[in-house]
Amino acid sequence: EESVIACAAIKDKRELLEVLSKEAAKATGQDAKVVFDALNERESLGSTGLGNGLAIPHGKFAGLKSLMAVFARLDQPVDFDSVDDQPVDLVVMLLAPLGAGADHLKALALVARLLRTESTVEALRATNDPKKLYAILTARLPSQNAA
Repeated sequence: EESVIACAAIKDKRELLEVLSKEAAKATGQDAKVVFDALNERESLGSTGLGNGLAIPHGKFAGLKSLMAVFARLDQPVDFDSVDDQPVDLVVMLLAPLGAGADHLKALALVARLLRTESTVEALRATNDPKKLYAILTARLPSQNAA
C-alpha cells in the first residue's frame, strides 16, 4: 500500500519521474538519483506512455534485490510524450535488478494486461484513496482463455 500514491500538483514528466524515484528510494533503500537515472535512460530510448492516459516507466539497475512497483494516480494529467499524444494520469513504475530479464518482461506484461482492462482503469480513475487504489490493483484479473 505504501507504494500506491495519489499525486496532486505534478507539473510535468520529469517531476513525475522524480516523485516516483523518491517513493522507490524510500521502499528499497536505493538512492533516488540512481532510480531516476535508470528511468530517464529508458525514456531516452522512447516514451513508455502507452496511450489512453497510461504509462509504464521502467528501468533496471544494480543493487536492487527484487522487482518492485510504484503506482501513481495524478489529479491532473501531464504530458508524457505518449504514442497518442494524450496526457497521462495513471502510472505504474516498474524497477528490476540488472539480471531480471524474463521476470521484468513478465511484470511488464502483467501490468499492461491490467491496464488494458477498461473496468480496472475506470475504477482507478474514480478514486484518490490509496487503500482503494491498492485494492483495485491487487484484485485478480478476470481469467482469459488462450486463443
